[in-house]
Amino acid sequence: MPTCETSRRGFLRAGLAGVGAAVAANASTAVAAPAVLKDRPPNLLLVICDQLGLDAIGAHGYPDAQTPNLDRMIRRGTTFIESHSTNPVCSPARSSLMTGRMPVETGVVSNGRPIHRSRPNLGQWFSERGYEAVYCGKWHLPGGTATPNDGFRLLPSRGGFAQIDDTVLSHTCDAYIRNCSRERPFLLVASFLQPHDICYYGNHPGLRMPAGMPYERIADRLPQLPPNHKIRPKAPVALDRIICDWYDEQQWRYYLYLYARMVEMLDADVGRLLDAVEESGQADNTITLFTSDHGDGRARHSHVAKWYPYDEAAKVPMIACSPGHIDSGRRDTEHLVSGLDVMPTLCDFAGIRPPEGVRGNSLRPLLQGKSTTWREFVSSEHHVVGRMVRSDQYKYVRYAGDPVEQLFDMKADPWETKNLYEDGRYADVLADHRRMWFDFQRRLDVVEPTGRPARPAAPKRRTKAEGAKT
Repeated sequence: MPTCETSRRGFLRAGLAGVGAAVAANASTAVAAPAVLKDRPPNLLLVICDQLGLDAIGAHGYPDAQTPNLDRMIRRGTTFIESHSTNPVCSPARSSLMTGRMPVETGVVSNGRPIHRSRPNLGQWFSERGYEAVYCGKWHLPGGTATPNDGFRLLPSRGGFAQIDDTVLSHTCDAYIRNCSRERPFLLVASFLQPHDICYYGNHPGLRMPAGMPYERIADRLPQLPPNHKIRPKAPVALDRIICDWYDEQQWRYYLYLYARMVEMLDADVGRLLDAVEESGQADNTITLFTSDHGDGRARHSHVAKWYPYDEAAKVPMIACSPGHIDSGRRDTEHLVSGLDVMPTLCDFAGIRPPEGVRGNSLRPLLQGKSTTWREFVSSEHHVVGRMVRSDQYKYVRYAGDPVEQLFDMKADPWETKNLYEDGRYADVLADHRRMWFDFQRRLDVVEPTGRPARPAAPKRRTKAEGAKT
């Protein structure tokens, strides 16, 4: 079978993996776009970001950041408003995106673990079925970048702060899209970091968040705090102890301001990929799917970062667009979707049978406005022992060994302020959601957690005296 290796001349002209913006820009005009081949499966562009909450996009009602490119995707495609992470932590969530399985089925129950060898990932599955599977950016399954054993052809990226790495990544992927030959379709995964850099402020109390207002001229432009900022509903111990209580109001608002700027950085890089698809002449034969591994606390329930089943961390974007293949301007507020759905959706568009045991559903019927039966609920995992079940109206949370459960009416109380599990009026609702939880858990094909690779020991710091001797 002929390969779909990128044109050597074109890709070198694109900057030896796109490390220079100017060089990559030149490549866009130097290589003419061949005609799209209509008699083969579509190209698949999966764009993943890190720590973007579902409602942190302008078109989803976010007032604090300008997101013209994500808004463009939503305008030209379909967005799911009830989209959930399978585990609001990086590695577990990404293992689900790559396999269509729950984290307990991939062995990735916490960060830094590899996917169990019995679970094929997107790269392995698609590369064996006629696609050129290509990966660029954050991997974290384990390590910062993927390896050839993960089934993908790897495009160079870096491994540090998103404000540097993401621009390199977007130029690299831009060059690939514009210069790849069309002999067989590609599955390109572009995995961005932003707005993950907000962690470097939120997770280090007293170290990185300034005590005063560093830029007084923006004081009147800081975002407002959410209405549930100080509300802490009764919760299991492992969940209840997560709180950020070291910020004053101004610091909280500055935190939100920083997050919004990082969202705008991400949006600019996503826009570069959308432009590349359109300008290369491949828009009519490319399915673009955008999602995030998890959200961010954003001051809700006094939270930063992730780790919890509240919507600020658990709900993530799921946006798809492709002219002629996916309905445009559709805002789906009805169907509960999940990171589990990425693998079967891409397989469906590619005409490939998904791996045996995949838990997700193909989104294709929903993306094309077709009637289909759908799931009753979605589920997510937390802190290894925590589980969440979200139905059409309610959210149920339980942690193994903890007597405190949570039940929220998500229609009446979308900010999750009132835990109803002790209210006798909801006894039947609580019992019904316990049943959903039990039935789902017993169907899972659980594997032993995979081992974390040992990290090399950090070099010993030399004292001034030792340094003087050398």
